[in-house]
Amino acid sequence: MSDIPNYEQARQYFEERLAAHGTTARGVDWNSETAQELRFSQLIKVLPPDKPFSLLDYGCGYGALAGYLLRLNYPLEQYVGFDILESMVAKARELYAAQSRWMFTSQFEGLTEVDYAIASGIFNLKLETPFDEWTQYVTSELHKMNQLARKGFSFNMLTKYSDPEYMRPHLYYADPCYLFDYCKRHFSRNVALLHDYEVYDFTIIVRK
Repeated sequence: MSDIPNYEQARQYFEERLAAHGTTARGVDWNSETAQELRFSQLIKVLPPDKPFSLLDYGCGYGALAGYLLRLNYPLEQYVGFDILESMVAKARELYAAQSRWMFTSQFEGLTEVDYAIASGIFNLKLETPFDEWTQYVTSELHKMNQLARKGFSFNMLTKYSDPEYMRPHLYYADPCYLFDYCKRHFSRNVALLHDYEVYDFTIIVRK
């Protein structure tokens, strides 16, 4: 994610959110823990609930997804949390210091292949980046996730089918049909589009 077009503005935005709200859902720009975990419940459909696996949390924030999986007793054999904000990574390390086999990093170059990768909410904040340029950035990041994940990956985005009166110009509202087709053509035959969970976004699951 170091190639993010609006890196400096995004870094400042999330630093301010973290300072204002701490290690909470609002600290990573979700409205509530309920909304955050609703998204998690869709994203983890790519994971096996009964077989050990390794996971890359791509854009991990303070590690909320890791905590969610821990509470659900998923057989998480190896966990790597990656985030561009060192302050988020530092908070995650504090929160999960007892998990000796978990790693949090802000260095993309140190990432290695895992079974699965998940990205939650990392593509929403485009700020002033033009739509087409942001779309190119999104697809380039999906290729990175695909290369790092042996068995599959999942991600979510705000949807272009949102109610117009609630849409905001600094956010990216993606075309789910375009991304479904892109993933089918570039990553796997086995792709699922989930767009039926009562919020203004969608989840795509790619299984290899």
